[in-house]
Amino acid sequence: MRILLVEDNETIIQGLRFFLEKNGYELVVKTRIRQAVEYMDTMPEVDLIILDVTLPDGNGFDLFRNEIRDREIPTIFLTARDDEESVVKGLTIGAEDYITKPFSTKELLARMNKILMRTKRNGAVTVSDITFDMDKMVVTRSGHKVELSALELKILSLLFLSLNKVVTRNTILDKIWEWTGNDVDDHTVTVYMKRIREKLQTDIIITVKGIGYRIDDGA
Repeated sequence: MRILLVEDNETIIQGLRFFLEKNGYELVVKTRIRQAVEYMDTMPEVDLIILDVTLPDGNGFDLFRNEIRDREIPTIFLTARDDEESVVKGLTIGAEDYITKPFSTKELLARMNKILMRTKRNGAVTVSDITFDMDKMVVTRSGHKVELSALELKILSLLFLSLNKVVTRNTILDKIWEWTGNDVDDHTVTVYMKRIREKLQTDIIITVKGIGYRIDDGA
C-alpha cells in the first residue's frame, strides 16, 4: 500500500515514516504542493493521502479541490487547525477524515485501515505488524511473507473482513464445510486457529470465550 504524505514538519515526517513502514506501508513524502502534484502526475498509484492544511506554498484544501478530488484518492486532512469551521470544510469538500495534531499514530493507522477497507474493497489491511493483501491473498509480517495454507488464508480473511466484530465458531465451521466439503466439528476450529496463531507469531487474534474470534484494528 502506497501512502502519500504531504507535510513539511520534519518531526511528523520521521515519526510517520518509522511507524507506517514498520506496519508494512510504503510512505512517499512531499513537503510542497507543487511536488505533490508532480508526483501524482507521474506516479498515479497512490492508495491514500495524508494532507496537511497549511503548507509553505499554499493551502491543502485547495490542493484537494484542484488536484486530488477528481483522482478519487482517499484523503485524511492532518493539521493543527481543530476549529469546527476547518473540520466541516475538510469533510464537506470530500475528504474521508480529519485528524488534528498532536495525534496518536495508532489512531491514525486505525482510521487509515477503515478507509482502505471501505474504498479498496478487498485491499491490503495492516494490524500490528501483520499485513493481509486480500487481492493477492498474501500475508506478511513486518514485510516477510507468512506461509499459510489455502484454508488458513480463507479463515484469516474472515477475521480481517470483520475487523472489530466477532466471527462466531459456527460461522467458521460452516465456511470450512463449504470450502472443503468435509465433515468438521468444533475441535477443527480450535486446531486451525492454533496453527494460524503459531504461524503469525503476533497475537492479533482475540478469543471471545464461548462465542468466536475477533481482530481489532487498534481503534
